[in-house]
Amino acid sequence: MTQQQQQQQQQQYGYAPNNYGQPPFGGFINDPAAQMSLQMGKTAVAAGQEYMEQNFNRYVNVSAMKHYFNVSNAYVVNKLFIVLFPWRHRPWSRQQQPMATSAQSAPMFLPPREDINSPDMYIPVMAFVTYILLSTLLAGLQGAFRPELLGLTATNAFAVVIIELLLLKLGTYLLNISNESQWLDLVAYSGYKFVAVIFTIALAAITTGAKGTGGYVGWSVFAYTYLANAFFLLRSLKYVILPDTASGAHNPIARSQRTKRTYFLFVYSYVIQLAFMWWLSSL
Repeated sequence: MTQQQQQQQQQQYGYAPNNYGQPPFGGFINDPAAQMSLQMGKTAVAAGQEYMEQNFNRYVNVSAMKHYFNVSNAYVVNKLFIVLFPWRHRPWSRQQQPMATSAQSAPMFLPPREDINSPDMYIPVMAFVTYILLSTLLAGLQGAFRPELLGLTATNAFAVVIIELLLLKLGTYLLNISNESQWLDLVAYSGYKFVAVIFTIALAAITTGAKGTGGYVGWSVFAYTYLANAFFLLRSLKYVILPDTASGAHNPIARSQRTKRTYFLFVYSYVIQLAFMWWLSSL
């Protein structure tokens, strides 16, 4: 076959020869079979993505979860300060979105980026991971590190989270809390204890030479962080569990139900958190 015939054949398939007499990469893109394969691949990926989103959304409201991760650097710093030093913070009320109604599927309150009193899930998730890594690090400094310790610490922390979520689910059922936004608020607030626990074990390690939280200093720090966390939850959860009709709540609470919710708020903030924080801090 002459060179002229080769060029004509190459032009017929939509590519020009290179210096080696072979079609360049662009010829593969223009090939009908390659284009069909590429289109089939895109269709398969899109179908898989749609399937995953549909099944994931069946259990998790992605649009609602985005609200709790909408944070800024300033919010994270200020929120950490409030969690550890909540005594003089004012006010505790949350800001509602303009033209918000109870019929909306999205949260009625401003996201954390715009309201310091809004709960978030970014800090709890980061604190959860930091707790696991810090606990393992301190064990290594004490000479007690072993390969399976990381998994054991993670399992211990996960057990606390799962048990607390089950208790919250039971509590919302008994208290007739069916609003998804209120449930997610409770889940977000449940994770702030890890911030207090990290502060406890880190400060105790500094003052005791990484010998754990035992001793006068360690348990004194634990007592402070426990009371700070309990006070923070008591003031923050009041607007979740006991919404005030004067502040724009849409569903007034009966007197008997309000009494039950008050008891739950106290027990959850002081009794349940004491048990979980002691569990997590006992290294």
